[in-house]
Amino acid sequence: MKALVTGGAGFIGSHLAESLLADGHFVHAIDDLSTGSIRNLEQAKAAPRFAYTIDTVLNRPVMAELVDWADTIYHLAAVVGVRLIVEKPVQTIETNIKSTEVVLEMAAKKRKRVLVASTSEVYGKLEAHLFSEEDDLVLGPTSRARWAYAASKIIDEFLAKAYHKERGLPVTLVRLFNTIGPRQTGQYGMVVPRFVRQALRGEPITVYGDGNQRRSFTWVGDAVRAMRALAELPAAEGEVFNLGHTKDISIGELALLVKQLVGSTSEIEFIAYEEAYEQGFEDMQRRLPDISKAQAAIGYQPSLDLPEMLERIIAHERLELTLSTSE
Repeated sequence: MKALVTGGAGFIGSHLAESLLADGHFVHAIDDLSTGSIRNLEQAKAAPRFAYTIDTVLNRPVMAELVDWADTIYHLAAVVGVRLIVEKPVQTIETNIKSTEVVLEMAAKKRKRVLVASTSEVYGKLEAHLFSEEDDLVLGPTSRARWAYAASKIIDEFLAKAYHKERGLPVTLVRLFNTIGPRQTGQYGMVVPRFVRQALRGEPITVYGDGNQRRSFTWVGDAVRAMRALAELPAAEGEVFNLGHTKDISIGELALLVKQLVGSTSEIEFIAYEEAYEQGFEDMQRRLPDISKAQAAIGYQPSLDLPEMLERIIAHERLELTLSTSE
């Protein structure tokens, strides 16, 4: 199989590329490196079946050639991270919607299989114990820039479903819940890499808000395996699937757990949302997925619990810190 991965130099995209290459597939990654890193592709670049293009998905002539080459397109290119979304809402909206439009339009012309990565952010302020794919989506007002990301990904989902219904495009959507693992950047607000790096450096571990907000964390390897399985499943076409973990934790408890696993002397500091992001910032109190649909479709089940995920991430970050200080 020949797979095109948009956002292939990103955290999840690079792990996906490596997984496909390990099973003997040909992979081409495209990334503009706005949030991804060429360092993420070091392992993939060693494979003879791998190629990459540093460019935007909005470059239509380049994308036309890549879509024509590919059998399956994994569309992961998007603006990521709460901080970037708050600071650059125009980039968020334009990048997410326009890039998805280009991918779907070109894939439809060639009838190519597409998997589109969406997000648990689309559920917004929904108040439910478990979030199901058929639940209502509840966003805040347009005066709050943080909802721009969720709104743009909702449009992506509607657009993908429209292409499936009207033009017969074989497309599947996945809503990813707080995926974590090695190589994830904390630069744009991702909580786990930020906590781990702060703890390793003995810096204050900064918790935004009161720390009572709860999240579930998914191992990147589990998300990658599920995306690949769903992309290969005809019955998944036109459908949306939650991919996440069945257990959640408060962000305050997460900070304590990271501190304990690192053996850090860091203090835990609480910072108001207004100071961390912007005035009037809103957050979701809980985000836990109902994964029964993915379980029924592909037997999806998380393979790691949070402490083991964190231990692997901490080991990776320790090595990175050692290498950076020895240079």
